[in-house]
Amino acid sequence: MTDLANQRRLVAEVMDIGVNRVWMEPEASKDIAAALTREDIRKLIEEGKVGKRAIKGVSRGRARKVDETREYGHRKGQGSRSGAKGARRPKKEQWMKKIRALRSLLCELRDNKSIDTSTYRKLYRKAKGGEYRSRAHLKTHIEQTKVKGV
Repeated sequence: MTDLANQRRLVAEVMDIGVNRVWMEPEASKDIAAALTREDIRKLIEEGKVGKRAIKGVSRGRARKVDETREYGHRKGQGSRSGAKGARRPKKEQWMKKIRALRSLLCELRDNKSIDTSTYRKLYRKAKGGEYRSRAHLKTHIEQTKVKGV
């Protein structure tokens, strides 16, 4: 078998790839050995006697599977956690999520004419003051107090 290291190097330079990605057709080794110039190499590439292998890369299949189970709620136990409770879900983020939910509910009720504007303003201020834990808590408060305009 002939030494095709020089041809391999030339192919790599012409195709702008690494030496290890060069593929050579085993049956065409004599033609490849005869190729000494870059022009000869280009002809071989055109004929399909030399080419490039695909980049191997790392499969993300397993990672996707793990991500899917995490979405489902698995693999999130104490041993998988690094960082404090507040780092994983900051207080401000929690507050933003809660206040937006409460305000959207209040807007809904006001637009439906379930509550009047003055009641909306009072409840809005109470929500801002942190009086309600959740939408459900706000709803029960409205029902229990029998707010005017409900």
